[in-house]
Amino acid sequence: MESSEEKERKDKGKKALNSYAYYSGMGFQMIAVIGIFAFIGYQIDAGRDSDTPIFTAFLSLLGVCASMYLVIRSVNKNKN
Repeated sequence: MESSEEKERKDKGKKALNSYAYYSGMGFQMIAVIGIFAFIGYQIDAGRDSDTPIFTAFLSLLGVCASMYLVIRSVNKNKN
């Protein structure tokens, strides 16, 4: 039989592993969002045949803002 102390230790270990998986998943989500926005900007710049990649830069920055918004919203939702 397990003592309550051993059970608590196992529960903490599982909780830590779940948190690790959750937050690393958010990192991949951020990379995907920024990458999609940058790719769309790149395609627009390539279609316009422009010398300066304005849309790539702007949409990349917009992707960073959107991914930060998603992370903050997820963290606040996870706290509650």
